Amino acid sequence: MNILVCDDEREIVEAIEIYLKNEGYTVLKAYDGIQAVECIAEKEIHLVIMDIMMPRMDGVRAMMKIREERNIPVILLSAKSEDTDKIAGLSLGADDYVTKPFNPLELLARVKSQLRRYTQLGGAETRTDVYRTGGLEIDDERKTVTVDGEDVRLTPVQYKILLLLTRNLGRVFSIDEIYERVWNETPYNSDNTVAVHIRNIREKIEINPREPKYLKVVWGIGYKVEKMP
Repeated sequence: MNILVCDDEREIVEAIEIYLKNEGYTVLKAYDGIQAVECIAEKEIHLVIMDIMMPRMDGVRAMMKIREERNIPVILLSAKSEDTDKIAGLSLGADDYVTKPFNPLELLARVKSQLRRYTQLGGAETRTDVYRTGGLEIDDERKTVTVDGEDVRLTPVQYKILLLLTRNLGRVFSIDEIYERVWNETPYNSDNTVAVHIRNIREKIEINPREPKYLKVVWGIGYKVEKMP
């Protein structure tokens, strides 16, 4: 599940990100309402956590813009604790309202509750062409690849290799199998060709390509993409 966290206080965004990632969520970040609206127009987001008081576009206005296009859950954050502010936020379309300072575990519980409700009511679309493992996501309809919410630019061949492995998480493909499926040719001296592309993919998707988290070699057999929550 992809969660957008939007607050002009970067420390708050980073703190929330840590707790969400520990629960297996993918976190995208924005620091004002305009960035939030733009992010939702470009990415598949399942829930938004958003501060009310922000520059350029506040959280309430951003939420109303989001509601014009998407019916995803929105949890508003605010330093104001008065009931009138809470009621106003909820009446304008927020699904929940959390007052700062907040207990991160309480926020997590509210996130899980909203996502559970959203999924049960059918608001979350089931996409068969989106493949995920950990923070790696491939949207085969849009032909996009993201790692922890950040876009990754791959060549067409790199994309085909990564898609093949990610669609079959945990399965080891030999070099010849990869070559046959991606190039649609009988393998001929394919070892170096595939290895170079694998190395280039790792440079783009791995934090440390020498100790890959996603694209792993199984010595003497081939390559696989690791299955993660």
